[in-house]
Amino acid sequence: MSALQTEIEARIAGLEPEVEVLLAEVSGSTLRLFIDHPEGVNLALCERVTGHLADYRERFALEVSSPGQDRPLTKPQHFNRFLGRRARVRLRGDGARPQGGVHKQAAPTPKVLVGELVGASERDVTIAAQDGIVTIPYEQIARSNLVPGD
Repeated sequence: MSALQTEIEARIAGLEPEVEVLLAEVSGSTLRLFIDHPEGVNLALCERVTGHLADYRERFALEVSSPGQDRPLTKPQHFNRFLGRRARVRLRGDGARPQGGVHKQAAPTPKVLVGELVGASERDVTIAAQDGIVTIPYEQIARSNLVPGD
Protein backbone atom coordinates (compact mmCIF):
# COMPACT_ATOMS: atom_id res chain seq x y z
CA MET A 1 0.00 0.00 0.00
CA SER A 2 1.31 3.43 -0.87
CA ALA A 3 2.16 6.12 1.66
CA LEU A 4 -0.44 8.33 -0.03
CA GLN A 5 -3.18 5.74 0.50
CA THR A 6 -2.16 5.25 4.14
CA GLU A 7 -2.29 9.01 4.71
CA ILE A 8 -5.72 9.34 3.06
CA GLU A 9 -7.11 6.31 4.93
CA ALA A 10 -6.05 7.80 8.26
CA ARG A 11 -7.68 11.14 7.48
CA ILE A 12 -10.95 9.63 6.23
CA ALA A 13 -11.13 7.17 9.16
CA GLY A 14 -11.09 10.11 11.57
CA LEU A 15 -13.80 12.02 9.70
CA GLU A 16 -15.98 9.28 8.18
CA PRO A 17 -15.34 6.16 10.30
CA GLU A 18 -17.63 3.88 8.27
CA VAL A 19 -16.02 4.78 4.94
CA GLU A 20 -13.40 2.35 3.69
CA VAL A 21 -10.79 3.60 1.26
CA LEU A 22 -10.37 0.69 -1.13
CA LEU A 23 -7.78 2.25 -3.41
CA ALA A 24 -6.04 5.59 -3.80
CA GLU A 25 -4.00 5.82 -6.99
CA VAL A 26 -2.34 8.58 -8.95
CA SER A 27 -2.59 8.50 -12.73
CA GLY A 28 -0.87 11.46 -14.33
CA SER A 29 -2.23 14.51 -12.54
CA THR A 30 -5.37 12.72 -11.27
CA LEU A 31 -5.84 11.18 -7.83
CA ARG A 32 -8.50 8.45 -8.03
CA LEU A 33 -10.10 7.29 -4.83
CA PHE A 34 -12.43 4.28 -4.61
CA ILE A 35 -14.48 4.17 -1.42
CA ASP A 36 -17.05 1.87 0.12
CA HIS A 37 -19.61 2.19 2.89
CA PRO A 38 -21.83 -0.46 4.54
CA GLU A 39 -24.94 1.35 3.23
CA GLY A 40 -23.46 1.94 -0.22
CA VAL A 41 -21.82 4.91 -1.88
CA ASN A 42 -23.88 7.83 -3.16
CA LEU A 43 -23.10 11.26 -4.57
CA ALA A 44 -23.48 12.99 -1.19
CA LEU A 45 -20.86 10.68 0.38
CA CYS A 46 -18.45 11.24 -2.54
CA GLU A 47 -18.91 15.00 -2.12
CA ARG A 48 -18.20 14.82 1.63
CA VAL A 49 -15.05 12.76 1.10
CA THR A 50 -13.93 15.17 -1.63
CA GLY A 51 -14.39 18.05 0.81
CA HIS A 52 -12.25 16.28 3.42
CA LEU A 53 -9.43 16.12 0.86
CA ALA A 54 -9.48 19.75 -0.28
CA ASP A 55 -5.72 20.17 0.15
CA TYR A 56 -5.09 17.31 -2.30
CA ARG A 57 -7.05 19.24 -4.94
CA GLU A 58 -4.21 21.76 -4.96
CA ARG A 59 -1.90 19.08 -6.41
CA PHE A 60 -4.29 16.74 -8.24
CA ALA A 61 -7.56 16.54 -10.08
CA LEU A 62 -9.54 14.45 -7.56
CA GLU A 63 -12.00 11.68 -8.49
CA VAL A 64 -13.94 9.95 -5.69
CA SER A 65 -16.24 7.07 -6.63
CA SER A 66 -17.80 3.77 -5.63
CA PRO A 67 -15.91 0.56 -6.38
CA GLY A 68 -18.31 -0.59 -9.09
CA GLN A 69 -18.59 -4.17 -10.34
CA ASP A 70 -14.86 -4.50 -10.94
CA ARG A 71 -14.15 -3.63 -7.32
CA PRO A 72 -10.45 -3.24 -6.45
CA LEU A 73 -8.99 -5.82 -4.08
CA THR A 74 -6.14 -4.27 -2.11
CA LYS A 75 -6.11 -5.86 1.35
CA PRO A 76 -6.16 -9.44 2.68
CA GLN A 77 -9.69 -8.94 4.07
CA HIS A 78 -10.92 -7.94 0.58
CA PHE A 79 -9.64 -11.20 -0.91
CA ASN A 80 -11.16 -13.20 1.98
CA ARG A 81 -14.52 -11.48 1.60
CA PHE A 82 -14.77 -12.47 -2.05
CA LEU A 83 -13.53 -16.08 -1.94
CA GLY A 84 -15.32 -18.04 -4.65
CA ARG A 85 -15.50 -15.03 -6.99
CA ARG A 86 -13.37 -14.51 -10.09
CA ALA A 87 -10.59 -11.94 -9.94
CA ARG A 88 -7.97 -10.44 -12.23
CA VAL A 89 -4.52 -10.12 -10.66
CA ARG A 90 -1.89 -8.00 -12.41
CA LEU A 91 1.64 -8.84 -11.32
CA ARG A 92 4.49 -6.41 -10.85
CA GLY A 93 6.94 -6.29 -13.74
CA ASP A 94 10.02 -7.12 -11.65
CA GLY A 95 10.30 -10.73 -12.81
CA ALA A 96 8.87 -12.18 -9.59
CA ARG A 97 7.03 -15.47 -9.93
CA PRO A 98 3.96 -16.74 -8.09
CA GLN A 99 4.43 -20.01 -6.28
CA GLY A 100 2.66 -23.29 -6.92
CA GLY A 101 0.46 -24.22 -9.84
CA VAL A 102 1.93 -25.79 -12.93
CA HIS A 103 4.40 -23.02 -13.65
CA LYS A 104 7.78 -24.47 -14.58
CA GLN A 105 10.94 -22.76 -13.40
CA ALA A 106 11.96 -21.76 -16.95
CA ALA A 107 8.50 -20.58 -18.05
CA PRO A 108 7.79 -16.86 -17.64
CA THR A 109 4.89 -15.99 -15.39
CA PRO A 110 1.99 -14.25 -17.12
CA LYS A 111 1.68 -10.61 -16.07
CA VAL A 112 -2.08 -11.06 -15.57
CA LEU A 113 -3.80 -14.03 -13.97
CA VAL A 114 -7.56 -14.50 -13.97
CA GLY A 115 -9.29 -17.11 -11.88
CA GLU A 116 -11.39 -18.00 -8.87
CA LEU A 117 -10.22 -16.78 -5.47
CA VAL A 118 -9.73 -19.97 -3.47
CA GLY A 119 -7.65 -18.80 -0.52
CA ALA A 120 -6.22 -15.74 1.19
CA SER A 121 -3.94 -15.27 4.17
CA GLU A 122 -2.13 -12.27 5.62
CA ARG A 123 0.81 -12.98 3.25
CA ASP A 124 -0.67 -14.18 -0.03
CA VAL A 125 -3.70 -14.99 -2.15
CA THR A 126 -4.41 -18.24 -3.99
CA ILE A 127 -6.36 -18.36 -7.24
CA ALA A 128 -7.48 -21.21 -9.47
CA ALA A 129 -6.24 -19.85 -12.80
CA GLN A 130 -6.38 -21.47 -16.23
CA ASP A 131 -2.93 -23.02 -15.72
CA GLY A 132 -3.66 -24.35 -12.22
CA ILE A 133 -3.73 -23.26 -8.60
CA VAL A 134 -1.34 -20.34 -8.04
CA THR A 135 -0.33 -18.66 -4.77
CA ILE A 136 0.77 -15.04 -5.12
CA PRO A 137 2.45 -13.05 -2.35
CA TYR A 138 0.77 -9.63 -1.98
CA GLU A 139 4.02 -7.79 -2.65
CA GLN A 140 4.03 -9.28 -6.18
CA ILE A 141 0.58 -7.84 -6.97
CA ALA A 142 0.52 -4.55 -8.86
CA ARG A 143 -3.28 -4.36 -8.98
CA SER A 144 -6.22 -6.72 -8.58
CA ASN A 145 -9.95 -6.51 -8.95
CA LEU A 146 -13.10 -8.59 -9.20
CA VAL A 147 -14.18 -9.70 -12.65
CA PRO A 148 -17.69 -8.31 -13.32
CA GLY A 149 -20.53 -10.68 -14.11
CA ASP A 150 -19.47 -13.49 -11.81
